[in-house]
Amino acid sequence: MTEEATRRQIRRALVSVYDKTGLVDLVRALHGHGVEIVSTGSTAAAIEAAGVPVTPVERVTGFPECLGGRVKTLHPAVHAGLLADLRQPSHAEQLAELGIAPFDLLVSNLYPFTETVRSGAGIDECVEQIDIGGPAMVRAAAKNYNNVAVVTAPSAYPEVARALAAGGFTLAQRAALAARAFADIAEYDVAVANWFASTVVAPPEPTDPGAGRWPEFAGLALRVAKTLRYGENPHQAAALYTDPDAPPGLAQAEQVHGKEMSYNNYVDADAAWRAANDFAQPCVAIIKHANPCGIAIGTDVAEAHRKAHACDPLSAFGGVIAVNRPVSVAMAEQVAEVFTEVVVAPGYEPGALDILTRKKGIRLLRAPAWSPPPVEWRQVGGGVLVQTSDRVDAPGDDPAAWRLVAGPAATEEVVRDLAFAWRAVRAVKSNAILLASGGATVGVGMGQVNRVDAARLAVARAGAERASGAVAASDAFFPFPDGLLVLAEAGVRAVVQPGGSVRDEEVIAAADAAGITMYLTGTRHFFH
Repeated sequence: MTEEATRRQIRRALVSVYDKTGLVDLVRALHGHGVEIVSTGSTAAAIEAAGVPVTPVERVTGFPECLGGRVKTLHPAVHAGLLADLRQPSHAEQLAELGIAPFDLLVSNLYPFTETVRSGAGIDECVEQIDIGGPAMVRAAAKNYNNVAVVTAPSAYPEVARALAAGGFTLAQRAALAARAFADIAEYDVAVANWFASTVVAPPEPTDPGAGRWPEFAGLALRVAKTLRYGENPHQAAALYTDPDAPPGLAQAEQVHGKEMSYNNYVDADAAWRAANDFAQPCVAIIKHANPCGIAIGTDVAEAHRKAHACDPLSAFGGVIAVNRPVSVAMAEQVAEVFTEVVVAPGYEPGALDILTRKKGIRLLRAPAWSPPPVEWRQVGGGVLVQTSDRVDAPGDDPAAWRLVAGPAATEEVVRDLAFAWRAVRAVKSNAILLASGGATVGVGMGQVNRVDAARLAVARAGAERASGAVAASDAFFPFPDGLLVLAEAGVRAVVQPGGSVRDEEVIAAADAAGITMYLTGTRHFFH
């Protein structure tokens, strides 16, 4: 059988939609091609108001809508018409015996459950937006795609118009519509299940690591946004998916200039955006291979960029820059002087884009307001690890709660640098040692398998002149004094670290002997 031979003429349609965008044009097109339209409640009223003949669903079922509209279409006269497989003579015979006419098209979209939840509505109001009849009809029609076409979004209405003109949908078209419908239902069900488990059942707050349980089910419903050129390497295929149920983030950023983003561009841009938004002050983070080349704060973004770039100009070449304020003209002029892969910002001041868009190779993203997800997912073989997102918001992240264990109390200026270093080190892959001075990183030791090498790398990147007099942050405790001694020999004046090692006293004694001020936070920020 040819594809053309699989077209099924649309003679009878069931239309029941919450979102009435494009409804009038759709039903006028259906009526213009002689299609009988059956509809429900407010949809039927809107169709009638448009002057298009419509059969109310209660005339088909012989039963009125009830329970405040909760029950409208849950009836054999509706579902038999959607589920009858007319390729089977017995189905056609039964429909005739029961006096039920089949449907060739279902147009249905669902109650706005996710939107209602996002609005901050109460539990009862959200529960009322859990659609029952809509998903049941959509599943029925999608299951019966051999006979019925199902349309679940106004964006697909032009497909209906084209199908009417062509004499109906082909089997391939009906299958594609069914796949889209099943995906819509799955996304809807995941949103309801996640919300119900987290809100109605209300498990203990996951921000407390020792609290209660996690939901027995957790789901993600993702939609493909774009196909990427390739993955981490050219032989790997890749795509970007978005989560409609999550706050918008880097995946929803608007690209205002440059060639397509790559997989690695997204990974680095996300790390940079995360690092820059750890600070309330104007901040710039320059990232390479998901690690900072430099992070700095300043009185404005241009100053922050100058300081961040100065940390490691060699590594910053070809890096990804994120800034937590709109890019100014002064910053744009500085960025334009250095080869940069991506800039991520909440916006661009007048004139800044004119400067940056002269660079053909640079990608410019305008990101939504920073809204970090409450939990993080990481795939492992056969499953997924889930954890609450790491933020610099634990009690030990407040310098006022730090415990001075060695050396003299730091001056206000040194405490500011220690606070900056502690906040910045969270963005560095473990094991991590970060040197800072004047609200900027001066040396970063990242991703090492021991803390001694991380300290050596940070000192080497800083150089003798910048390391001397700098402060240091360690993302986790020093297991031995050796790593601390590397910093002491370089002239580091103060160190902030979590503490918690069985050899803390040895490390503290080494700091005291070297005349180094040391604070313990009691909080760790591993970043693997």
